[in-house]
Amino acid sequence: MKLVHVVCGLSALLLAGCAEVDALTSFTNGWFSGGKKSNIKGQRISILASDESLKPDPELAATRVVLPRPYKNPAWPEPGGYAANVMYHLEASGPLQVAWQQQAGKGSDSSSRLTAAPIVAENRIYVLDAEEHLFVYDSRNGTPLWDKPLAPYAENSIWNSASFGLIGKNTSIDPSKGFGGGVAYDAGKLFVSTGFGDVFALDARSGKQLWTTNLQVPIVNAPVANGGRIFVSSEDNHFYALAENDGRKLWDHQGITENAGILESTSAAVAGDYVIAPYTSGELYALNVADGRAAWSEILTRSGTQTALSELDDIAGRPAVDREMVFAISHSGVMAAININTGERVWSRDLGGIQTPWAAGDFVYVLTIDSRLLCLQRKDGKVKWVHQLPRYEDEEDKSGPMVWTGPVLVSDRLIVVSSNGRAYSISPYTGQLTGKTDIPDGAYISPVVANGTLYLLTNGAQLVALR
Repeated sequence: MKLVHVVCGLSALLLAGCAEVDALTSFTNGWFSGGKKSNIKGQRISILASDESLKPDPELAATRVVLPRPYKNPAWPEPGGYAANVMYHLEASGPLQVAWQQQAGKGSDSSSRLTAAPIVAENRIYVLDAEEHLFVYDSRNGTPLWDKPLAPYAENSIWNSASFGLIGKNTSIDPSKGFGGGVAYDAGKLFVSTGFGDVFALDARSGKQLWTTNLQVPIVNAPVANGGRIFVSSEDNHFYALAENDGRKLWDHQGITENAGILESTSAAVAGDYVIAPYTSGELYALNVADGRAAWSEILTRSGTQTALSELDDIAGRPAVDREMVFAISHSGVMAAININTGERVWSRDLGGIQTPWAAGDFVYVLTIDSRLLCLQRKDGKVKWVHQLPRYEDEEDKSGPMVWTGPVLVSDRLIVVSSNGRAYSISPYTGQLTGKTDIPDGAYISPVVANGTLYLLTNGAQLVALR
């Protein structure tokens, strides 16, 4: 069954619900100066994403947020950073001023959507645009290095039937119809998945094609490359493991097919012997990396939501694995912490989101679909603090809806960016707003960080480096 996608921006715009901030630092010197029955078991803590009474837990009033020291990561080789989608506390000090920017291909418009997160490896940043065109830049100064179109030719493609609606003029493929997919790096090779069903292996330095495999169905999600295997899921909720050396299929796993999902380029998490596979059905599987056998599964769905849109069960944010704990959140309203070895539910909360939880120290930060940034205690899910981000440009008239992405934790700051061109810096310790500024364009893709530089890919495909 072909999925009917819902763009994540529309998701946030249509969800029900509608912040106050203190005086802010000046930015003249820099960016940041100064429906279904739930199958959930175990402890349930009822906090609806739209619940205006959401408050910090008084039991944590005396608990200090202590974080690991920031470190400078040399790369961001997978869509979620490293394979487990956990980066802890990164170093990107200073005001985060624009160091350089480039137009990285085609951005989102009425016919296509930019969804793939950039990756950084070997001092290069790789960007897959909305037309499945790969662009490569020197991550230090933005110098263009090479680019490669990856949309197929009609005469050589499984997509050469007009029934797919992908053919443009002169019998060529319309590249805007194959958006989705993403990029991953491992051991000198670049792996790219596309909405045309292809998985490519390229030489990361030259772009030379090493092999290609077609899975016969669009791949809307990004790959993860780890331990000689590539893990990727297709539009019909098939999850595949391919061999890095030649692209042959090693095994596959089938989730429940859904007729709708959030249009996000998510990806799996790999930790030890397990790969954690999220599905649009709200299913979360721990699969053995060697043979694909399921060790355990969970369903992160919740009934009683207010709109048909909020019934979408998609796990659109990447699952994050930190010290044998899996953190995952679904759009329909469940966040859970699960022991990766046993599948035991440690805790769960009624929170809906489409962003990746960010784990650091004894806390987990998560952004909900109603634009609340939460700090949760890692061991039990209790709320340390809540920061309500603006939901509209004009809160009084409820006009100009805003969608937020992130967070990323850099040098004692949580950075979130919005769909209408705002960036906020929030204290990870107190939840207080410490700075805000405008960015060149709105963004639906969370920032990535490497070598002390924060990279933004805007909705218009502007690649912006901040230091």
